[in-house]
Amino acid sequence: MKVLYGVQGTGNGHLSRARAMAKAFAARDINVDYLFSGRPAERYFDMQAFGHFRTLPGLTFASSRGRLSYLKTFFGNNYWHLVRDVLTLDLQDYDLVLTDFEPITAWAGWLRGKTVVSMGHQPAFDHRVPVAGHDFRSQWVMRMFAPGSVRLGMHWDSFKAPILPPIVNVEHAADKSEQRKVVVYLPFEEQEEVQALLAQLPEYEFYIYAPGNKTARRANLHILPTSLQGFQSDLSDCAAVICNAGFELSSECLALGKRLLVKPLSRQMEQSSNALALKQLGYGDVLESLRLEPIRDWLASHTPVRRVHYPDVASEIVQWLTQGDLRRASQQALSDRLWERVVVGP
Repeated sequence: MKVLYGVQGTGNGHLSRARAMAKAFAARDINVDYLFSGRPAERYFDMQAFGHFRTLPGLTFASSRGRLSYLKTFFGNNYWHLVRDVLTLDLQDYDLVLTDFEPITAWAGWLRGKTVVSMGHQPAFDHRVPVAGHDFRSQWVMRMFAPGSVRLGMHWDSFKAPILPPIVNVEHAADKSEQRKVVVYLPFEEQEEVQALLAQLPEYEFYIYAPGNKTARRANLHILPTSLQGFQSDLSDCAAVICNAGFELSSECLALGKRLLVKPLSRQMEQSSNALALKQLGYGDVLESLRLEPIRDWLASHTPVRRVHYPDVASEIVQWLTQGDLRRASQQALSDRLWERVVVGP
């Protein structure tokens, strides 16, 4: 079996999920080629898990000051280049195309009649899951951005649908958390604004990660560039996390039992819906805007933390793919089997 695996590179969550999948594929000695799109090639980091991989421009989303910018997104993409890459991508040697919100592999496979499995958080919105507002444009984009003949969605609850638990690519949490240590990952916000705000809370140590950061120490602020090893180490022994409402990092926080405060990217339906789901499920709290008072109040509160123990979803998906039965009933059976092994506890 030979697989082409396309991964959206705009956000690090897709990459984190792909690392777990790469490990599961390697364990079963399955031949996988990886294609990443959505960011410049030089901005990928810690990619050893994928061996020799390919990058293409693809499509990306632009934001400004914590808001999705439709205008910058529209003018920031090269659509002729995208069409050319879709039409010229060679799929002849592949038995299966797997895509995690990556449009080139998805559309190339779709147009050539290949079996395309669209996997990740976005396909969960095909079902009746919590949705903030009814933005049909955003729902259409989530469905058609990376289409698939098989759509395998993931969420924090099954919502009585064939949805899978998250793929969580984290090690075990540290034996003891540092009670004043807070990890901050708000890459869509203005970093100077984030730093100025958190500097007013000197009783806490903030470890602030963002792609453009340079390593620095300013009083209680530890300013750090994104890195897999450093971020996972700080995530392991922190007490709380403040981040945007991306699916993968929120899932990792739940698996590690970390207090979670999310600030959804404004005008982005998926993140707003994620924030709504976290609140409804009792898994996290929501920050509507970057203001000092709600952050201070949240840090000072003693909200009980519920840790969610997830099974090895990546390995189960790889096994399911190799069995070849991708019908809806088979998806439902996979979903049921995995949710039976999810444990929510202290």
